Amino acid sequence: MKAIALFSGGLDSTLAMKMIIDQGIEVIAYNISTGFGATKDRKEHMQSMCSQVGAKLKIIDIQNEFLQDVLFSPKHGYGKHFNPCIDCHGKMFAVARRLMQEEGASFLISGEVLGQRPMSQNSDALKMVLNEGNVEGLLLRPMSAKCLEPTIAEIKGWVDREKLEGISGRNRERQLELAKEFGLSDYESPGGGCLLTDENFARKMRDFIAHDTFEVRDIPVVKYGRQLRLSDGAKLVIGRNQEDNTQIQAIENDKYIHIKTVGMPGPHALISRNASEEDKKLATKLILTYCKTLPEKSYTLDFEGESIENSPFASKEGFTKYFV
Repeated sequence: MKAIALFSGGLDSTLAMKMIIDQGIEVIAYNISTGFGATKDRKEHMQSMCSQVGAKLKIIDIQNEFLQDVLFSPKHGYGKHFNPCIDCHGKMFAVARRLMQEEGASFLISGEVLGQRPMSQNSDALKMVLNEGNVEGLLLRPMSAKCLEPTIAEIKGWVDREKLEGISGRNRERQLELAKEFGLSDYESPGGGCLLTDENFARKMRDFIAHDTFEVRDIPVVKYGRQLRLSDGAKLVIGRNQEDNTQIQAIENDKYIHIKTVGMPGPHALISRNASEEDKKLATKLILTYCKTLPEKSYTLDFEGESIENSPFASKEGFTKYFV
């Protein structure tokens, strides 16, 4: 017997897998990536959690599918920000159903807890996504199973329903008890996980689509760095720290020009390839203001072979209007 788990890397989905594995069922943990997860690479953490409970980790990228089918035209609308949670979960379950068939698995599991999240995990939403993903009866939610209708796995006796949980609401005492009981370590504190639920990131997305068509290759452009919109409409991204700089340097997107400091340390930056000369000059001043520079001196930045010289602003107070 084999099951596919939709695995976020969090404690709830880890506990859900453990309960099923302890009943002698092989679990393959699929992390389904939309591109809008955390900015830090979580693969090492996810592998650690899977290793602790004996699940096999696989990661599948659905960025193209997510942008085409979900992000900009969600049937059930958005949450508080730019998060189409119900449509997103429905898409993930539909993908998981395909994976179930490919892997020869008999059912699906997820770590959802009834009532834990007001939009996506209320009773109506949990039923709705079953229909959206065409997984009615196939999806077992071990954390709240005793509060929900029995699934095929329980009805057919593959899984003992009595060994599952009946957790509901936002209190996490029972989850912490189970983590201790199972001997889990280094698990994450609960958090949003998805950038689309973040108010600041939602604002960046809305600004982007107001000026350009959003594509998969643009996801890292909005995920990292300070985001600015310049006077003539160019987009400027300035790295905030070494991690940002590394991520921005790795972006391959011909809609943007990479900007480097010359002869001094400083942030890595991107600017729209079609930026006006005035926006390029403004970008130079903005970037230099984040370097160890003096306002009375001129410095040079490299725009992929084009050298532009300018001096920094005397302070950062005057250019807050450019921030998205």
